[in-house]
Formats: sequence, structure tokens, C-alpha cells
Amino acid sequence: MNEIGWPTIDSKNLIVDSKQMLILEKEMFSDGMPQEALMEKAGIQISRWLMKRKSLLKHGITVLIGPGHNGGDGAVIARELFLKGFLVQVWSPFPIRKTLTNNHLNYLTSIGVTKLVAPPDANGKELWIDAVFGNNQTRKVDNKLIKLFNQKFHNKYGKIISIDIPTGLCPDKGKPFLDNAVKADYTLAIGLNKIGLTQDSALPYIGELNHIDIGLPISKLSKVDKKIFKVTYKDLKNIDLPSLPKNFNKYKRGRTLLIAGSEKYPGAAYLALKGAISSGAGFISAVLPRTVAESFWQVAPEIVLKEAMQSNHNGNASLFSALKNIDLSAFDSLAVGPGIGIDNDDWQKSEDYLLGFGGLLILDADALNRISESKLGANFFLERKFKTWITPHRKEFRRLFPDIKSDTNVGLAFEAAKEFNISILLKGANSIVADNKKVWQLFGTDSQTARAGLGDLLSGFIAGSSAIDLTFCRNITTDFFARYVLLHSFSASKCKKGSNASAIGDELSKLMRNRKMRQIS
Repeated sequence: MNEIGWPTIDSKNLIVDSKQMLILEKEMFSDGMPQEALMEKAGIQISRWLMKRKSLLKHGITVLIGPGHNGGDGAVIARELFLKGFLVQVWSPFPIRKTLTNNHLNYLTSIGVTKLVAPPDANGKELWIDAVFGNNQTRKVDNKLIKLFNQKFHNKYGKIISIDIPTGLCPDKGKPFLDNAVKADYTLAIGLNKIGLTQDSALPYIGELNHIDIGLPISKLSKVDKKIFKVTYKDLKNIDLPSLPKNFNKYKRGRTLLIAGSEKYPGAAYLALKGAISSGAGFISAVLPRTVAESFWQVAPEIVLKEAMQSNHNGNASLFSALKNIDLSAFDSLAVGPGIGIDNDDWQKSEDYLLGFGGLLILDADALNRISESKLGANFFLERKFKTWITPHRKEFRRLFPDIKSDTNVGLAFEAAKEFNISILLKGANSIVADNKKVWQLFGTDSQTARAGLGDLLSGFIAGSSAIDLTFCRNITTDFFARYVLLHSFSASKCKKGSNASAIGDELSKLMRNRKMRQIS
């Protein structure tokens, strides 16, 4: 088993599918953990979470109880809140099938909790707790029930909390089984985060996602195969990027080369280089379109211009004339693509230089579009024998890998990384970084990173940051890739001057200026 460097293996960071969660639970039961104890623990932990947010409870609580163990969790919550003096009522729209759940429901009525016969009023102010179906959902749910929940959600008279998974939402795909699912204000993931909850498609349904710890043993979590990690800004405190020795000169502080921009997209070159400068790399070189090269020294005099690119009749950059005059072995990392435009003939001539580059090759934007239209297509990555990182958004990914199929973005990124032996950043609301063994799912990051120009800024930042870290470990792992992406997003969340790429680049420089900040202490 490969050791995971970042983040640590724990219940807050690990993501599983529904089958993996069931296997973990069965292993705990076979080890002697009573099912009753696990249900009690889940219900009590959620009750404690609610007790810290009493404003949610002030108008009373209605728990909608399902037929299985998710309903049992809801019954324990109802009991605990009722015993704390809150006004609690329950409604069960289905016949109860699980003995444990039925016993809990019978006990509730014996201690005075009101059991509704008719559906609750969706116009009431009380909190609704969706404990109908959890991780075991496998098919569509009665649409009348979902409409009832969503009537309350849209009326905004009271909040909705879903236990583990909103009813009607597939825990593996993050999409409704039919046309719709419960829209919750909060979703409380029990034990581990389920993969469906962290997908972009789930965002309209889950509200604020919170993790409920039920004490799953680390020894069990370490054995989960195909590890997927949820990373958030809270994980920055453990980011632990290496700190450079004070006596390192500029050539030992990372050497990167960026090939970016064209007559058509000159701004992409500026933003990519701004990202590289913000990383603190010691030696940054560039290949730029001629019009940009003539004036760039006025805004970034620290950049070493290696070559000026010519452009074709459509204003797209021609790489070949520049690459043939550059010794690429002098660089730790090479980033190609932001704003270069499409020129298939030029790409065919340039391929061998990029295939033979022995450092870290970072491909973004139009470099990926050129590959998808080339003779080799995605087999370019198989032809290349050295480390390659790519940063497509969903459409670019589809053009590159039309035969890769999966129900989730996590699956798409992982399958492509595994088949083509590369590391991938698949951009989205919850971006994903994957290699052939592990996946990092960014979650709760700033939506301002989905703006024009920020991808160019990110490419440069990755190129500069990786060049620095390659001076310490020549074979940096993909978790470094995920750290750079998270830092980029974090700078967007902290930027008070604006949300444009240039302002966020300034914030990124500020973040990285102090070397101690590379440990984010």
C-alpha cells in the first residue's frame, strides 16, 4: 500500500462510495460492534451537532422517518431532542421494516412524542429532519414526498436537514434517481463523506455539507482501496510544502519556462507569468508572441525572454520556430498552452520537443485542444515517458478522452489518469486532482476561481511552484499538484481588491511571499 502524504487518512478527509461504506459497517459488526450501538452513536452525535445550533430548533422539530436504519437514526435524534425539552413530532410515510427502527419509533410514542398521521404542513416554521433514506438508496422515491420537502425548502419558513444523503439523491452519482431530490439546507454525512455528496451535480441539493464523526477506526480506513480525499481550506494548515535554504541562489530556487499567449490572446501570457512570479520561483523564462514580447519588459522585467513566437494568419502562436532554438533540459518545469490558439500543423512539428522534455510538463487550455485534434490524440501522453500534468475543464476533457466513461467527475479523472499515466486537474465547482492511484476532491472552495483568466494564472503558479519543489525532490507526487490548486483557490477567497485574475494574482503573491507561509502556520 502506498503511503499518502497529504492529507492524513481520517474520517473527515476520506470519501467512499455506498458499497465501501456498507463493507466498513459490516466489518465493524463482525468485529462485535452491535448495530444498536452504531445507531445510538450516530443519532446522539447529530443531536449534539443540533444542540450547538439552537436557533434551528426554536420553532420545534419534525422528523420524517424512513423504513430503514436511516429512519432509526432519525428516531434517536427525535428522542434526544425531546428529552432536552424541545417540541418534537415525527411522521413515517412508509411501513417500518427494520426491527430497530420500529422499536425506536414505538418508544417515542410511549414517552409522549407526537406521531403524525397526515403529512406535516410545509408552511410551518419548524425544522424538518429528512431521515427517510440514507446511504442505502438505490432507486427513485415517491415524487409526492420530494415535492413536499421542496415546497418547504422554497417557502423558506423553516430549514431542512438531511441525514447522510438527501432523499432521492444517488449516493454514488450525486444526481437524482428520477427528476428531483430533496433540497436540504444542511446535509450531515455520517461516518464518512459519500462520493455523490461532493460532486458538482449534488450542489443544488445538499446545502451546507457537514461531517458527523462516529469513531470509525483508522485501521479500517487505511484498508479502503482507491483512496479519494476531500480537501478544504482547513487542510491548508497541514500543507507542509518544503522551505528553501537561505543560501540557495536563483538557479536552485526553481527554473521554469512558460509558453503562453498569441496575437489573438495576448492577455493569457501576462496572467500565466503573473502566476509564475507569485510562486516565488527563482528563474522564470518565457516564450511569448512577438507583440507581447516587445512590451512585456515594462510590466515584468524579471522575466527572461527566451524566444518570440511568430503567429499564423489566424493570430495563433507557432511554437516550432521557438522550441527548436531552446535547450529545454535547463528547466525543471515547462508549462504550455494558455492562449496559444490552435495550429495543428505547428503542433505536429513541435510534438517531439515536448515528448522528449525530461522535466515536469504542464499542459493547459489550447495545448490540450491541439492534442485532441492531433494524429496521436491522447496517445501523446503514452508516448511521453516523463511526468505530465494536465488541467482541462469538462469540455476539454471530453475532447481529449471521448471514450472515458464514468458517472462522476471523480471517476472520469481517475480513469483517464490511470489509462494514460498522467496527473489530471479536472476543473469544476469542486475541482478534482487525480493520478493512477489516488484522487483529491477539492470541496467548499471559492466560486470566484471560475472566471476568465484564472486558469492562466493557475498554470503559471503550478509551473513556478513545482519548479521550486523539484529542486528538493525530483519526483514530486500528485498531492503537490492538489496543494497548488488549493492555494490558488484560497487566494481567491482572501482577495479583497476584487475577483479578477490580476487582483487574485496579487493576493497569491502576498500569500507566497513569506517562505514561512509555505507551511501555512
